[in-house]
Amino acid sequence: MSRRKLHGLRAIVTGASGGIGQALAVELARQGTRCLLFARRADELAQVIEQTRAAGTEAIPLVGDVVDRASRAAAIDKARQEWGGLDLLVNNAGISASGDIEGESPEVLRQIFEVNFFAVAQLTREAIPLLAEGKTPMIVNIGSILGHRGIPFTGAYCASKFALTGWTQSLRAELAPRGVEVLLVSPGTTNTPLADHLVDQRVQLPWAGMKGVPAEGVARATVAAMKQGKHEIVPNWRGWWMLVAHRLLPSFVDRAMANLAKKGA
Repeated sequence: MSRRKLHGLRAIVTGASGGIGQALAVELARQGTRCLLFARRADELAQVIEQTRAAGTEAIPLVGDVVDRASRAAAIDKARQEWGGLDLLVNNAGISASGDIEGESPEVLRQIFEVNFFAVAQLTREAIPLLAEGKTPMIVNIGSILGHRGIPFTGAYCASKFALTGWTQSLRAELAPRGVEVLLVSPGTTNTPLADHLVDQRVQLPWAGMKGVPAEGVARATVAAMKQGKHEIVPNWRGWWMLVAHRLLPSFVDRAMANLAKKGA
């Protein structure tokens, strides 16, 4: 397991205007990492830039959408022009929706996959040549425990995160000979604005209002894992226990999920 010093490294962080992305940007800045912060919301991004610069580290804003080819190309070009390369890529941007699978529109399913999976795959593919020449390079994909265990009323989100989990494992194997490490972060319930920006909301989720872990805690655990060269972390004790239960007592977890579905029906 390698040890990585983050001071002076060059990073792109997507979805950096709030939630886990914002917390990661600030935590990386405290480590001395130079960050290109990529997000759609200009006002919120400007506030994050102020926070990262207050930590004494260079931060570059890029307002754009990860699903847009030109925006992705601009991020890669900016890293090349400003820093001459790239060492870290943090794929954090994500969206979700709530509702039953039967009533879900094909457009919502595709929109979620475009952001949570296809944009990640494309940006990563475009960044690999720069990363392969970087210093202790790493790709960090922010997944979810819902990429390991599906739950009711978030089928599209779960599917997109399952796809990201499998793709990350393949990517890790392929890039290992080139010296590029790949970390999958699978948080459980986290206090972020994700639920406030659902692309479709047809069901009040039965677990809405459940206390999550702070985004700052997820960021600290992620940065520690980056330093240690870990392959995967689950920075949430409830999420970790759910995965343990799913592996050891899958029928019990299935019944629990079915009961949740009844509450939301």
